[in-house]
Amino acid sequence: MKVDVILGLQWGDEGKGKIVDAMTPRYDIIARFQGGPNAGHTIEFNDNKIVLHTIPSGILRDNTLNIIGNGVVIDPVILMAELKKVTSHNPAAAKNLRISNRAHLILPIHRALDACYEQSKGGAKIGTTLKGIAPAYADKYNRVGLRAGEIFFTDFGEKFRNLTKEHLKIIHMYDFDIDNVQIDGLPFKEYEKQWLHAIEEMKSLDFIDAEIFINKALESGKSILAEGAQGTLLDIDFGAYPFVTSSNTICAGVCSGLGIAPGKIGRVYGVFKAYCTRVGSGPFPTELFDETGKKMQAIGKEFGATTGRARRCGWLDLPALNYAVTINGVTDLVMTKADILDTFETIQAAQSYNNNTLDYLPFNINNQAMTPDYIELPGWNTPTDKLENINELPKELLDYIKFIEKYVHIPISYLSLGPNRNQTYQL
Repeated sequence: MKVDVILGLQWGDEGKGKIVDAMTPRYDIIARFQGGPNAGHTIEFNDNKIVLHTIPSGILRDNTLNIIGNGVVIDPVILMAELKKVTSHNPAAAKNLRISNRAHLILPIHRALDACYEQSKGGAKIGTTLKGIAPAYADKYNRVGLRAGEIFFTDFGEKFRNLTKEHLKIIHMYDFDIDNVQIDGLPFKEYEKQWLHAIEEMKSLDFIDAEIFINKALESGKSILAEGAQGTLLDIDFGAYPFVTSSNTICAGVCSGLGIAPGKIGRVYGVFKAYCTRVGSGPFPTELFDETGKKMQAIGKEFGATTGRARRCGWLDLPALNYAVTINGVTDLVMTKADILDTFETIQAAQSYNNNTLDYLPFNINNQAMTPDYIELPGWNTPTDKLENINELPKELLDYIKFIEKYVHIPISYLSLGPNRNQTYQL
C-alpha cells in the first residue's frame, strides 16, 4: 500500500477540507502532515457547516482514524475547543483521533511573539493569522520547542515556564506591552491559564509514535490519505518568500511531516479553484481590482474561514498552476468552485507573463513586474450547482476543463460544484 496525498496548488483556500471529507470513505486513515490552526478547512453536510483548523478533515466520518502528524503545530486551546464542536456532530471523534508525540506545541507566548513581530514590521506586514505558527516552528528548528508527548513528563511545567521567560526577554526588547495583548479576546495571563487547562484535557486523548503507527498500518494493508494545509504557493521554500507560511506545504512535506519514505507516496491529488484567491500580503499576478474581482468575491463568499479577512480574487493563473503541479508530482487534479463562474459571460486565464517572455514563477516574483498574458474563453452562463448528473455539464465548462488539462498535462479527475460534500463529481 501507498499513501495518497491531497494538497493545495494555489495560495490556500482551495477547498481541500471538503475534498478530503468527500474522499474519506475510501480510506482507513486520514493524516494531517503540516501547518497549524492557521488552516481553515470547511465541511458542509446535511445542513451543517463546520470549520476544522487542526483536526484532519476525515473526523466527521464514523469509521475513519484521524492522525495529527509530527509536522503539525498544535495550540491545545484551539484543538480542544474544535474537538468539542466536532463531537457534537460525531460522538466518536475523540475515539478516532490520534496525536503524534513529536508534534510541537504552540505556547501562549508564541502568539504574543507573533503579534509583537507583526507590529514591529509596520507597513511591511506579512499578514500573519497571529496564531503563533511561525514562532512555534522557529522554536522547533532552534531545538527549544515543546512537543506534544512531553505533556506527560514531570518537568513539563518547568520547561514551559523557562521557555516563556526566555521569550518575554525578546518581547521586552521590542518594548511591546504584553499586558495589553489580547489572545482570542482574553488578556495574556488569562489565556495562559486556559492553555494550561487545555493541556490537562489533552491528556485524555491518544498520543502515538505516528511514524511507527503509519508505517505498520501500510504494511498491514491500510489505506491512508495525507492531508495538507495552506497551499503550494505559500510553501516556505517554494512560495513567494517572505509572504509564505512557516512549513513545507508541498508533497515533500508528507515525508518529513508523517515519517514515511518518498517511495511510499501514491496518488497526489492537487486541489485548485477555477479562479485564484489570496489572503494577506504578497504577490498575486492575476489579481483583479475591478468589479469583476468584487463579483467573484461576493458570489464565492471569499472570506477567510480562520480570520474572516476578505480574500483577494483574480483569474486562474496557469503558469503558477503548472509550477505547483511540477514540484508536487501531481497525478490528479481537483477543480473546485467552478460554479462561482456560472454567471460570467466570458472567462479569462493567464497563459504566460510579460508578452509571452515568462511562463513560470521566478525566484524574484516580489520584485519583478508580472503582467499576465490572458486568453479569453466563453463562459457557460448557466447554473451548475444543482446538477443531478455529471453528464449535464455545459459544453463551455467541459471546454474550460480540457483547456486546463492540455496546459498542465494532468487530468482533472474531480470537480466540485458547491460547498456540500454531495456536490463533488468524479470525471
